[in-house]
Amino acid sequence: MTQKTLMVQGTTSDAGKSTLVAGLCRVLQRRGIAVAPFKPQNMALNSAVTAAGGEIGRAQAVQAQACGLNPHVDMNPVLLKPCSDTGAQVIIHGRAVSNMEAGRYHDYKTVAWQAVAESHQRLCHQYEAVLVEGAGSPAEINLRDRDIANMGFAERVDCPVILIADIDKGGVFAHLVGTLALLSESEQARIKGFVINRFRGDIALLQSGLDWLEDYTGKPVLGVLPYLHGLHLEAEDAINEEPDIERADRVLDVVVPVLPHISNHTDFDPLRLHPQVRLHFVGPDQPRPPADLVILPGSKAVRPDLHWLRAQGWEDYLQRHLRYGGKLLGICGGYQMLGERIADPLGLEGEAGESAGLGYLPTRTRLEAEKALRNVTGELMLAGERVPISGYEIHSGVTEVADGCPALVQLEQVQKTVPDGACSEDEQVVGTYLHGLFETPEVTRLVLRWAGLDGAQALHYHQLREDGINRLADTLEQHLDLDAVMALLDLSGERADV
Repeated sequence: MTQKTLMVQGTTSDAGKSTLVAGLCRVLQRRGIAVAPFKPQNMALNSAVTAAGGEIGRAQAVQAQACGLNPHVDMNPVLLKPCSDTGAQVIIHGRAVSNMEAGRYHDYKTVAWQAVAESHQRLCHQYEAVLVEGAGSPAEINLRDRDIANMGFAERVDCPVILIADIDKGGVFAHLVGTLALLSESEQARIKGFVINRFRGDIALLQSGLDWLEDYTGKPVLGVLPYLHGLHLEAEDAINEEPDIERADRVLDVVVPVLPHISNHTDFDPLRLHPQVRLHFVGPDQPRPPADLVILPGSKAVRPDLHWLRAQGWEDYLQRHLRYGGKLLGICGGYQMLGERIADPLGLEGEAGESAGLGYLPTRTRLEAEKALRNVTGELMLAGERVPISGYEIHSGVTEVADGCPALVQLEQVQKTVPDGACSEDEQVVGTYLHGLFETPEVTRLVLRWAGLDGAQALHYHQLREDGINRLADTLEQHLDLDAVMALLDLSGERADV
């Protein structure tokens, strides 16, 4: 059995796989062990850009931070970005190769496995430990053939597995026992213990259930992790709408429509966590509250999502919002929607064709096969101020801006600056391709002031994320059998805490 690799699988999506791997990465990093995260196959619309310009799941970028590493495409060799109910863009080693329907991708998995195997082997050569995150549940019977995300991976590389379940969802014992029962005999033997996540209450009342579980399955419970109120780690895909923070007396109301193909909604985490901001994610058929600022987010299918916006009545809402002095910001796909036309001649995001934009900015966008993937720095120019900005670009569109229209950002490139985004003449509507802009404290402060909040506080988002990782690691030190985990990695005699 491969002792250098340990895999965390979950009984369901959102069971806590990403957080457990991130916490273990920080625990091992604290002990001086060279550790790297790995997710063979990820399906998510939240992604990050590596220094070399590759695209990976955002959860793996956070796990890399927990390891003290820069993100690398080997940490997530296969990324699937859904663009319809049955299809997704397939990204291999950070680069989009094709849009595929589910059936075609199932056949393609033999090719995808080669990328997974190569990346895992490279990480094993470079690091003392590799912590692997599964996807969804290993008990999805219909997906077991050619599986590369869960037990299919674990069986091929011969690694031990920890199974985690979320007790807050209810039915935790059924989740664990049922998942185990649906696995093959060899897969059952591969599971070396259980972790129960998000427990609140008196642990003594749970003990009889834990004893029964261990007796019934013959496998140990390695830990019961408490529900951590206010813990912030970026979500892999689900939108977290309820931060546990204390609001200031004066707040700015920000509204974000939850598009059917919303991407990189983690852009809004710094606003969601800001004590002077009340962020409203508005889904289909939900009432739209009054707002100081409306932000149109990124989208994996811009023209279909723009059609959805119109069908949901957002165009009338935006016109009324602007008529009463509200501000409007578009990010990436949302920026494209603010322009005059969006053309998709190749059918990259659905049926080929062209759509009229919302018409608030003098821009025209054409979707092209080559995707822009880069980390950038520069200056944001808004409300008479210029402040440093950093972020990343992930988009297929090329946007032409009419002569004389001011840019929102000046990006730094080799020995020159280039414009990004656009501003309306009255600066009431602005747009940019930059994701992650609110992670820069000065940018958040300036945007909030532009939207009507004087004296906005600076939120140091990177430190908040670092604090969350450390808090999670502290929790694992207290509530998880780390000696057993180290033994599974054959690291029992490794360094003490540093």
